[in-house]
This record gives sequence, structure tokens and C-alpha cells, in this order.
Amino acid sequence: MKFPPAKLLLSLSFIPLLFTSLAADTPSQPPPRHSDDFRSGLEKNWIVEQQPGGRVTAENGLLTIADESGATVWLRSKLRAPVTIRYEATMSPDARVSDLNCFWMASDPAHPDDLFFSGHKRTGAFATYDSLRTYYVGYGGNTNTTTRFRRYDGSGARPLLPEHDLTDKKFLLEPGRTYRIELRARDGLVEFLRDGEVIFTYRDPAPLTEGWFGFRTVKSKIQIQNFRID
Repeated sequence: MKFPPAKLLLSLSFIPLLFTSLAADTPSQPPPRHSDDFRSGLEKNWIVEQQPGGRVTAENGLLTIADESGATVWLRSKLRAPVTIRYEATMSPDARVSDLNCFWMASDPAHPDDLFFSGHKRTGAFATYDSLRTYYVGYGGNTNTTTRFRRYDGSGARPLLPEHDLTDKKFLLEPGRTYRIELRARDGLVEFLRDGEVIFTYRDPAPLTEGWFGFRTVKSKIQIQNFRID
């Protein structure tokens, strides 16, 4: 169908309006509550608790945890539910492939408003975290033989439900593979996702609604990137 020149110009004038309308109708992703591109060092955002012999760096877009005897790397900022934590993690084949672990919504019952109070006893040794109240996943723990979810209750007990104790190979770690990890805590529902798949889900009758997040490992080398909290 041929348009007379005047009608053609009028039709073309609607095209910018059409694209403006489509752009306005396309939802944009809100900015994250927190993110780190790991190009500005550790001090601003992270606190390291590590046994002797290990090293943690944040440079060139990677948080690298090279550990010998136990390490937890805490985000300084306290989080409040609802919260979603996302990051990508790669297990280096140059070290033991084990323990891509994490704490979230963690607090100390004796000092609920300050995880880093003077005189706390956490050293990077795993047993020094038993007194926390927290959600915890040990992914590929026990020399990459188990993957487990626990809710620490602050008493030193670390209960483990049978359905939260996985040993199938598909739930264990592979050297050199990059995993997309997602942690959720909202409306009493706690979830751990790997590469978009829900691995653990837990309906908490007494939900942990605020606390801190930390990477946790032992005798491994992990590289982390694209850290974001929504």
C-alpha cells in the first residue's frame, strides 16, 4: 500500500512515540542493596577470620580465598529479611576441592547487634562458630562427600534433618566449575539455590530475620565474583 508523502511523514512520526511507550512499559531491575566487583580491596566491605597459613584477596574482579586450616569472610553490613544473596564461585583445581560453604542471617545471641564485638572468640576454626544463630550450608563438605543445610540455634547444637543431608554426586563439587549460588530468606522461607535449582528449602517456624553473611571454607581455593544482594 502506497502512502502519499504527507501521510508517510505522519506515519513515521509515530515511530519514536511507539518506542518511547515500549521503553516505559519495560520494567527495569532495581539497583542492588549491596554489590562488590572486588576491585577495591577487602577493607571497605569484608572482615576476614582465618587460621594461619591462608590468604584472602579482593582484586581484578575476584575475591580469592586460599585456605589452609579454616576461614570465614564476613560482609560487614548487617542484612534484614527479605533478602536474596547472589554470587558466582569457582573451585580451583589447584587445591583440595571441598567446602563451598556459607552462613547467612548469622548473629551471636550474646551480642545480636554486633557480630564483631570486642572479645568474640571466632578464629577461623570451624568449632568457634557453633554458638551462632544462623543458616548454614556446607556444600561439598567432609572432603566433598556431603552437602548439608543446618539451622544453628545459638546453643551450640547444629541440628541436621535427614532431607538436608545429601550425598549424591550431583550435589557435590566439580573442580573448575563455576556455580551460581543464590541464598534467600523471606517470610519464614529459607532457600539455597545452585545454578537456578533449589537444593534446600526450609520453612522456619522461628525465622531469622536479620544478621550477617559470610563465605566459609577450609583447605581449598575459591574464586568468587559478581556478588550482589537484593
